[in-house]
Amino acid sequence: MSEAAPHRRRPIRGLGLALAACGLLVASCAMAQTDAAATPATNPAPPPAPVAEGAAPVALPAWDVSTVKPSSPDARGSMIQFTSDGIKITNVSLWAIVREAFGLNDDHLFGGPGWSKTSMFDLEAKVAPDDAPKLKALKMDQMRPMVVALLEERFGLKYHHETRDLPMYELVVAKGGVKMQASKPADPGDAPPPAPGQLPSPGRHMLMMHGRGHVESTGTDMPVLARVLSSQLSRTVIDKTGLTGEFDYKLDWTPDDTAAAMTKGGNPALGDNAPSPDAAGPSLFTALEEQLGLKLEATKGPVDVIVIDQLEQPTAN
Repeated sequence: MSEAAPHRRRPIRGLGLALAACGLLVASCAMAQTDAAATPATNPAPPPAPVAEGAAPVALPAWDVSTVKPSSPDARGSMIQFTSDGIKITNVSLWAIVREAFGLNDDHLFGGPGWSKTSMFDLEAKVAPDDAPKLKALKMDQMRPMVVALLEERFGLKYHHETRDLPMYELVVAKGGVKMQASKPADPGDAPPPAPGQLPSPGRHMLMMHGRGHVESTGTDMPVLARVLSSQLSRTVIDKTGLTGEFDYKLDWTPDDTAAAMTKGGNPALGDNAPSPDAAGPSLFTALEEQLGLKLEATKGPVDVIVIDQLEQPTAN
């Protein structure tokens, strides 16, 4: 497909006043700073986020141009990032782009052709110059509906919601009690803390991931930790600790690549994450209990999931 003539976008239908979906587009990148079936029908809009009483809905800018091309076979590394006037995706599978557009873990996304998990794409989209300031003013989670609309137009995405009973984890306090340090009260000049469960901005309230297997928190709450664990385990983690404060801690573990890659039908069992005999450190489950005094308990519960009804090869640029 030609790269010379970018695909010029029509306005985002039905999303001019759409509200934000929840979460960050790529939580790991944002934190690390380094690295009975429903009948398919017209796609429902992504779930809106609550809006403060009296606040006006946010008008989302439309994409002006977009280009899509297969990634180079020699490409190394993957990236999803927002720029000052759009979004740039490099060497990412279509499946992963869809998953991040909805802010889901792998176990909350179903359907779609097999090639979508192995076909890597480079995608770039920009808004008109006059809309760049509007884009810059949006929060990360407010951009999700824009990415969904981009996938609908360029890849023919069609989807529907279903409620399914899925395995999940509950994060609870271990028998030995909490081993984390409560955060000190913030100075008057510090930025206000994030809303419960929202990943914080750099500053007094911060969570960093240094590579894989290391998380460091300064002044974050338990819903934030639950979200991080969900992304690491590709399964929903619900905060059941009852802890309402903010904590400082470091968590180090040895990622189990084999367990992550070889799940049982998308539902890995608790024991699948045990470290291999050659592992240099504890598993995530062991590290949680030994280092933070927390524990993950396997359970099941109803979960809203996205089912892909259609994904096609991209339209021509």
